[in-house]
Amino acid sequence: MSALIRLAAQSAWNRRFVLSLVGLSIALSTMLLLGMQRLRDDVRKNFAQSVSGTDLIVGARTGSVQLLLYSVFRIGGATNNIQWSSVEALSRLPAVDWVVPISLGDSHRGFPVVATSSAYFTHFRHGEDLPLALAQGRAFDDTMPARGLPPDLFGVVLGADVAASLGYRLGDKLVLSHGDGALAANDHADKPFQVIGVLARTGTPVDRSLHIGLAAMEAIHLDWVAGAPIPGAAVAVDALRGQDLTPHQVTAALVGLKRRTAVFSTQRRINDFPGEPLMAVLPGVALDELWDVVALGERSLALMSALVAAVSLCGLVAVILAGLNERRRELAILRAVGASPMRIFSLLAAEGMGVTLCGVALGAVLCLLLIAGLGPWVRLRFGIGLTAGLPTMAEWRLLGEITALGWAASLLPGLRAYALSLSDGLSPKV
Repeated sequence: MSALIRLAAQSAWNRRFVLSLVGLSIALSTMLLLGMQRLRDDVRKNFAQSVSGTDLIVGARTGSVQLLLYSVFRIGGATNNIQWSSVEALSRLPAVDWVVPISLGDSHRGFPVVATSSAYFTHFRHGEDLPLALAQGRAFDDTMPARGLPPDLFGVVLGADVAASLGYRLGDKLVLSHGDGALAANDHADKPFQVIGVLARTGTPVDRSLHIGLAAMEAIHLDWVAGAPIPGAAVAVDALRGQDLTPHQVTAALVGLKRRTAVFSTQRRINDFPGEPLMAVLPGVALDELWDVVALGERSLALMSALVAAVSLCGLVAVILAGLNERRRELAILRAVGASPMRIFSLLAAEGMGVTLCGVALGAVLCLLLIAGLGPWVRLRFGIGLTAGLPTMAEWRLLGEITALGWAASLLPGLRAYALSLSDGLSPKV
């Protein structure tokens, strides 16, 4: 057997240029398939770990997937807001333990701004029920004194990616923008914020968000109406004292219950809320609906990757078959020195298997290097954490399937060589 493998290796080396191209094609298809599998798993893992301690997400009536996307993942926008009086009513429901209101709509240099209460830092959970932690500084204090303003009215707490990408440190000043910040005229330049804290990395959309108090969101929009500043009606910071900074509306609310068994009854009660049309969704159920929506796209991408792999394997078969006519004299000499037709069949199959194994191994290494190299950029640009680690069981199974298909594809040239060795004998037709 060792002599056969050595002979197959030497024969492949004599045709190394053509076979290396075929091996590279197999490597690229393997990298594509493996990368798709890793991306799919990591995206699902990131989405599932983005919110783990919330029992219900409440917002204006819309699609459950849309509510989940804009309230948790900062994707898209709300069709409507909910009244602050409704949020207060939610907190008074017997089964409700805590309510964290969220107001969205502003941004800073492409990163979303999340206005919320200090309860956000206490009750929000991610991953395996992990609380938010501060890497630097402190969270804002939104306690409203009897007279005056909250102590951290214009304090902002940055997510880890925001601080790393923009280079902010504690004490730095920044200006928020209304909406997506496309127009400089929509900047809240008259009310700058100061960085008072930076959150530890979570691997969730929290890393790409700026967090301010609800009173601050109200303060910067006192002199705005219908998404535009009121000409000549600017409210200076010194004039904020005595102003009512209680929010009138918020985008959504995260709700935690005293007992998980009350989740469905509380959901029905919120959906039938008499004050305004509200919608409560379970994060896990909404995630399942999201995967159902994107399942067709996942299958389409997987099919395209599989077709690339099939083309690569067909190229392997074509290259080996095309070289058989040139190798008929070689096969006849092997017969002359005592090689059986089965031995020649095994020789060709071993060559194809060797090229496949080299291509699969190279593809796995390329995939690992690509994820390790692009992982930080993907995290900053899309908020998706890619893990550059050893293959999972599903990925090992995928590598095994590609190798098995490559071995099966190499049998065809082997069978052809077997037939030629029997028909040619010692007199090949060349």
